[in-house]
Amino acid sequence: MSFQIIGDSCCDYPYLGDDYTWIKRVPLTIDLDNETFVDDEELRCALLISKMAASRNAPKSACPAPGIFVEAYDCGADDVYVVTLSDKLSGSYGSAVVAANMFKESHPEKNIFVFSSKSAASGEIAVCQKILSLAEAGVPFNEVVTQTLEFINNLTTYFILETLEVFRKNGRLNHLQAIITGALKLKLVMGADETGNICVRGKALSIDRAVAKMAELIAERCRNLDMSARTLYITHCQCPDRARQARDYVLAKVGFKDCVILRAGGISTIYANAGGIVVAY
Repeated sequence: MSFQIIGDSCCDYPYLGDDYTWIKRVPLTIDLDNETFVDDEELRCALLISKMAASRNAPKSACPAPGIFVEAYDCGADDVYVVTLSDKLSGSYGSAVVAANMFKESHPEKNIFVFSSKSAASGEIAVCQKILSLAEAGVPFNEVVTQTLEFINNLTTYFILETLEVFRKNGRLNHLQAIITGALKLKLVMGADETGNICVRGKALSIDRAVAKMAELIAERCRNLDMSARTLYITHCQCPDRARQARDYVLAKVGFKDCVILRAGGISTIYANAGGIVVAY
């Protein structure tokens, strides 16, 4: 049976080497000060960051319309697996589900399933890689879905931001929290809870200490677990050295099989901003 993995554009890109040929991305769009950016491989994220810094407004993302997803689904594959941003963060999941129902009406012989990653960025790539490993091994469609849902339920995501300005502008961090963290120069170790909502996991007085704190949190969570078959995924936004630092801190404490470093696309960029990292496993 042929298969295709489709992701929204928060599926980030390999930092080094060629892009993943087995993912078909459906782009979200980003609106900032009456300018619209299509989040595809041609988007210049450094330019987007500079425009974000110069603006008083928060960038806003718009999910793909169902019709755009339907076009991506009509790829000739027997089995179609779709991975989106957490349904708590974006309407991408809902749009992809509507599209899947539309597609099944005209293609009842096809198998299609839409996964909310309950994560973003590196977390989405972790889910896509899980699907790829199962599908390439010839695992039947329904079993791929079952095992991937279990993987998502056990997926852990952390992120550390150089600045919380975008969160302040878009209302995800209230004004008082923004003042306090700014005045104290606190760096927050944040993550996704079991439903995919954003939460604070720890605090530190510098970005280096925040990275070390995150490594400690991961080590504590992985205590007594065999991680030798698991891969660590790290998305960075214009800070490859910080991604490598995070990799080294974590791998010194936890025996992951491998670590994959990714560069942020547009959607990851508007939340992580310059200097941010997103870690998932």
